[in-house]
Formats: sequence, C-alpha cells, structure tokens
Amino acid sequence: MADSGALGSRDSISENLYEVDSSDPRSELIDRSGLPPEHVAQIGRLMKALSALRQAEQSVSDASEKYMRLSTQDMRALHYLIVAKNRNEVATPGMLAAHLKISAASTTKLLNRLEKGGHIVRHVHPVDRRAFAIEVTPETEASAMQSVGKQQARRFHAAARLTSDEREVVIRFLDDMTQEISLTNADWAGGSGEA
Repeated sequence: MADSGALGSRDSISENLYEVDSSDPRSELIDRSGLPPEHVAQIGRLMKALSALRQAEQSVSDASEKYMRLSTQDMRALHYLIVAKNRNEVATPGMLAAHLKISAASTTKLLNRLEKGGHIVRHVHPVDRRAFAIEVTPETEASAMQSVGKQQARRFHAAARLTSDEREVVIRFLDDMTQEISLTNADWAGGSGEA
C-alpha cells in the first residue's frame, strides 16, 4: 500500500481541514441549514485563510526566537519594553508581570535572564526610589526592530490596502470572532476564560 503522505502528493485531509462539511458532516457543531452551499464553502475558505495567517505568524515567531535566541515570553517582554521606550513611559517589573500574566518570582527570573544576556538594564525608578525601571538596551532594540519588527510591520501594508469601510468590517469580524471563541463560557476549560 502506497504512502499517501509521500512528498509531492496531495493531502486531501490537510486541504479540507477548515471545510465545515468535512469537520462537521452531521451539523453537530454548527447548524448551517439556512445557508446556501456556496456560503458555507466561502466560510470554509475564510477559516482556511485565518489558519494560514496563524501559521505565518507562528513561523515568524519561531524564526524570531531562533534569531534572537530568546523564548516567546522573552520576546513578548522585549516588545513591551520597546513600546514603553517609544512612548517615553517607565516600565516596571510589576507592569511587565501584569502584561505577561506571570508571578513576581517568574518576572524576576525573566529579568535576570534578559539582563545577563545584555538585553535589558534596570535603573532606579525616576519617581519611586524603592522601585526599578526596566529598559531594553539599544543593541537589542536595534536587532529586534531590523529583523522581527520589520517583518511584523508588513501587516500594515495589507491593512492599508483596504478602504476605511473594509477595515471597519474586518475589525468588527475579528472582534466578534474573538468573542465567539473566548473561553468565558467554556465550562470544559475549567475557568480558563477571561472576563
């Protein structure tokens, strides 16, 4: 029996992962009885496009972590610190912990690791002398901006090609979809949802 997963052959399963009729043939999850088949097919193409976007984002994330030699958490911390610097705002360990949704102890470990790697510096807070202010180093900021930042910024071009009205439709759609898949009402997630 030939391996249908061999290189060069089509994988009809992968090609149809986001086709509603393939994922839910008996309409157990989604009642689509009121929709014409072409609308159902179009929604499937939309879901496939969202999946391709997520995969592209993950590829950029993986490549950036490899390039910067940092974890996802580290990269999120640096992004926060770059934005704080660009806004001329003071970032503190507590603010970073809240943003990353991690404990004070985990934040300390993260900051120690980033400081040891030459990615951040800690200063005495300009107002509260008992606290620290955290800054990204110019070298790390430049490296992040010229690699990951430039790649991520290309999203702007796709949004700019839309009309103002089209952008509002996309914003409404993405906000609505985010709300629909939120874990707020997912009892199976054991309270993982956000309010």
